[in-house]
Parts: sequence; structure tokens; C-alpha cells
Amino acid sequence: MSQGVRSVPGRQPGGSVAPTLRAPRGHDLIDRIFGREEITSVRHEVTGSLAAAGLAGDRLHGFVLAVNEVVTNVVLHAGGQGRITLRVAGDSAWCTVTDSGPGIPSPYLSSPEAPGAFEVGGRGIWLAYQLCDEVTMATGPIGTTIGLRIALDLPFSGRPDGPAVR
Repeated sequence: MSQGVRSVPGRQPGGSVAPTLRAPRGHDLIDRIFGREEITSVRHEVTGSLAAAGLAGDRLHGFVLAVNEVVTNVVLHAGGQGRITLRVAGDSAWCTVTDSGPGIPSPYLSSPEAPGAFEVGGRGIWLAYQLCDEVTMATGPIGTTIGLRIALDLPFSGRPDGPAVR
């Protein structure tokens, strides 16, 4: 079984500023089986759950896009059905997508290069690496689990001209 973990440089979890108005910690916001017909509803559930947990703006939309790409890959390449869990723990949201497909081919296991402009496909995992703070993969001949993590936005710093302090 192959595994990989990647953190985005300069984005470390934690910090001294406490988050505000978050969904309860340490429990699953989503835990469900999905198939081709549920891709849209899964995307809407993830969006609503993460918005309630305090994720907003481009980071919310980017993380939802990454989750959607991974879920779509399961449907297209791994037997058409998978399981998604979404959890808030600490100052991060964690999404795990599991399937029982044949495993991810080795060229896609490391941080992938940007696909060519005219290349068909190959963007799902690449997008996940671009949009998430951490991507993990465990894959083999009996299935794959992909983990996606994003730090939740911290409260506004009080500066009228700037974003939240991290």
C-alpha cells in the first residue's frame, strides 16, 4: 500500500487566536455512502456543513471543489460508489473519501504536475493538492482512501484593511 502526506508550505495548523462560532468539534458532520446520482447533493451537504463550521469565501469554494473532484473520481474510476466523512477537529475540517476500486495508478501518487492545456482529465488530484492544506492517500488493490484537510478561517483581526490574522 502506498501513502503520501503533503502540507502546503507556510500553512501550519493552529495558532493563538481562538475560532468563533463553529460547529461542534469532534463529531462527523457527514458520514454517508454516495454514488453517481448523489454527487450534487454531497457537494451541497459539504458546502452547508463547512459554512456552518466557519469556512467562507474562496477557501470554502476551493475545498468544496477539491472534495467534488475526489468524489467524482470515485464514481468514474473506482466502481461508482464510495463513502464520504466530513469532520471538524481542532481548527481544521477533515474530509475522507473511501472507495473499493482498484487503486490509484502510481503516476498520480506524488504531488502531480499541472496537466497540459489540451490533456483530457487528470486534474482532480492535482486540484486537490492546489486547494487543500493537506492531502493524504492510502491506496492498494482493494481500494483507496483520500484525506483532505483545510484550516478553518480564523476570526477577523479587527484591522479594517486586512484579513484575519493567522
